Parts: sequence; C-alpha cells; structure tokens
Amino acid sequence: MSQDAAAAARGLIGWTLLVDGVGGVIVETEAYDVGDPASHSFRGPTKRNAPMFGPVGRAYVYRIYGLHWCLNAVVDSANAGSAVLIRALEPTHGIEVMTDRRRGLGLRDLCAGPGRLCEALGVTGAHGGLSLGDPPFQLMPPAASKAVTSGVRIGVTKGAETPWRFGLVGSRFLSRKF
Repeated sequence: MSQDAAAAARGLIGWTLLVDGVGGVIVETEAYDVGDPASHSFRGPTKRNAPMFGPVGRAYVYRIYGLHWCLNAVVDSANAGSAVLIRALEPTHGIEVMTDRRRGLGLRDLCAGPGRLCEALGVTGAHGGLSLGDPPFQLMPPAASKAVTSGVRIGVTKGAETPWRFGLVGSRFLSRKF
C-alpha cells in the first residue's frame, strides 16, 4: 500500500477485506491525499486525522454526519496524509452476521456505501489506527487482476472534479453507478 493514493485506490479493487472473518471483495474505493482540498489531511495533522499521518497499512476510521463510521486504508509513506476510503464490498464472508447487523437488508445493500459497509463489518472508532494486516482485519489480494473504472468522487464539494473514485467493472454492489 506504499504508493500514491490514486494508484492504491485503484489497486485495492478486487482485494478481500475481512473484519473478524466478516466481509468481502472490495468493489469501490476513493482516493484522498494531503494536497487534495477534499481530504481530511489537507489542513495538516489533527487529533481526528492523526492516523492518516501514521504508518502505511493502518486504518483511519472517522464518523460522518455524526452517524456513520467510514473506513480508510492509510497509504503512501512518501506523501503522509494519504488514504483510501473503502466505499463498497461484495459480501462473501459472514453474510448472516452482516444481515443481522444491517437489520435484514438484501445482499446488494449490505455493504453498498461506506456507512453501510462499516455497520455490516462492525467497524467503529475503536478500529482506528489498527493495522489492516493484523487481526481483527484480514486483507487478501485477488487471484487475478480485475477490470477497474474511474469517475468523480461522491459527496465532496471541493476537488469534486478529481476522478479518484474507482470501481469494479460490472459489479452490482457499488454504492452508485459510474
């Protein structure tokens, strides 16, 4: 994961992410770096964004709208403050657990969006700063390369035109179509 944020975001498509054995295939990501006005790191280190300036491969977890947790992978040791938002997964492991956590939603909606994804996987602020390579996380590369598309990010106003949203071509588990 020690590469620029956009390359890392594109490269994580197709990887399998599990939290305590629950999760699936990453099908959608967004990239953010310290030079990006949409990034939490843009104005420098704070208590909230400190994990973004820490070791590569750690989780940066934050709350959005005071309601939902969002999970990011810290990337790019040469450019501190870079992270990849995990936007959507195709559920493959622990589907019953995810369905219980998401109150019976259908498979397609379990992890389609960063807030839904964190609720389904049980990710909270307590996961912030933890290594994505150590329990409770497990991050596994795909067996084969995947076709990836890109477009503008969702829900940002500054830097909105930057095409740093990446998705698995043909996936029905995306948070939104490209």
